[in-house]
Amino acid sequence: MSEIAEIRGQMARATEFRGYGAAALAGTAGLAVAAAAGQALWAPQPMATPWAYVGWWSAAAALAAGLIGAEAVARAKRLHGGLADEMIRAAMEQFLPAAITGMLLTWVLVRYAPASAGLLPGLWQVIFSLGVFATCRILPRPVLAVGAWYLATGLACIAAAGRDLAPWMMGAPFAVGQAMAAAIIWKTRERDDERSERDGTI
Repeated sequence: MSEIAEIRGQMARATEFRGYGAAALAGTAGLAVAAAAGQALWAPQPMATPWAYVGWWSAAAALAAGLIGAEAVARAKRLHGGLADEMIRAAMEQFLPAAITGMLLTWVLVRYAPASAGLLPGLWQVIFSLGVFATCRILPRPVLAVGAWYLATGLACIAAAGRDLAPWMMGAPFAVGQAMAAAIIWKTRERDDERSERDGTI
């Protein structure tokens, strides 16, 4: 049984993951815009209250992860059948190191160097890009462009760290990046998945 489980795990890590859907990704793009608009109400002076800023964007990130995760589970169950659980686990394992790194780095920076909180948007985007790159081997190759986008915008935000944590430093990059991801997934794969389901080939 352990050998069978190991084989299934290897298959899951080597198979293209079809769980991520365009609808949830597009929804998170809208969520980024809404979160940027709401920042002025929740954290009007983010440099003076960095924990409020972190809490606001952490809540937005958790909601986005919930949207993507719910759709991923439903699509994986439908498209991957008996391998769905292993596929979901493999996808999570690839992004998890970046997520944990981002949380730890945020806590250390705000706790011990709050004057450097202006670096957070750029660091978050760079770390997110590493998570995207890590999952690219189970996603369509054009998704590499999304990782490159977040890396470029993250470095640009670090260079402009004196902008006082303006809402657009998070809202604009993530709105565009998630919209890019949604368009790529829909164009390269989701239409084929829907067509195959209609034809009974999945």
